[in-house]
Amino acid sequence: MPQQRFSRQPDVAGKLRVSFEFFPPKTDAMEARLWETVQRLEPLAPSFVSVTYGAGGSTRERTARTVRRILDETGLTPAAHMTCVDASREDVDQVVGEFVDMGVKRFVALRGDPSAGVGAAYRPHPDGYANGAELVGAMKRQGDFDISVSAYPEKHPESPDFATDIDMLKRKVDNGATRAITQFFFDNDHYERYVERARRAGIYIPIVPGILPVHNFTQVANFAGRCGASVPGWLAERFEGLEDEPQIHALVASAVAAEQVLDLMERGIDDFHFYTMNRADLVYAVCHMIGIRPRPSKGLEQPAAA
Repeated sequence: MPQQRFSRQPDVAGKLRVSFEFFPPKTDAMEARLWETVQRLEPLAPSFVSVTYGAGGSTRERTARTVRRILDETGLTPAAHMTCVDASREDVDQVVGEFVDMGVKRFVALRGDPSAGVGAAYRPHPDGYANGAELVGAMKRQGDFDISVSAYPEKHPESPDFATDIDMLKRKVDNGATRAITQFFFDNDHYERYVERARRAGIYIPIVPGILPVHNFTQVANFAGRCGASVPGWLAERFEGLEDEPQIHALVASAVAAEQVLDLMERGIDDFHFYTMNRADLVYAVCHMIGIRPRPSKGLEQPAAA
């Protein structure tokens, strides 16, 4: 009798963990969409949700406001992003302290993209932390935080080779990183080979795959080209001709993301980080397909009826 696939076992959902990434909204309309997304995804009981942080604290107030509202109005555990870009050590340490005062104990520590955008040359602040490894070490000196860091299955676009890239991850781990979350990828073989390289280098923290559902293929392909993530030909073919078919595009996108996650599950992966782009439906659909169902939650406060 053939063995049942892991992803189809009835109790598989209880073995899985998911986390979600949000970004702070810029407008009232974007804020409304974000909180609709939070409300929709909260019942899925993620292990944590992360909130991004712009270069040099360009989203500092909006990030803090989003984190504060998550703490106050939901049962979710927020992880605040921190970066080194265009900020002194003193500024970074101060912001970490402000988040800690709110009650934040989880962080995502990143060097960050150059303030001029992905693909521009990175120049450390003269009085700042030079890279993610230094940032992790400094944060660990401030407190025993849970710190996630970045990892790159196809290597960071600025790394000359994988050896250099893996060495940077090792430095982050040695300085106290709890887990690594990968840049998005679409070929699971890239992820598997990267994990093998990391393990051979003595890196044993969890390396959580970052999953990006394709809400807009053209935008994702352009962004992937700037950040060093490849877009396989088969993926482009799946979305070909759907530019003016948003409903069909969404159906294909959810199928593609679910296919990727299910394949990773068959390879033994049980922890996934979703880049939500502040949209709930595709992420919710993938979680549903792998067996994750809503649980009772505190939920966002609703205004009383007049």
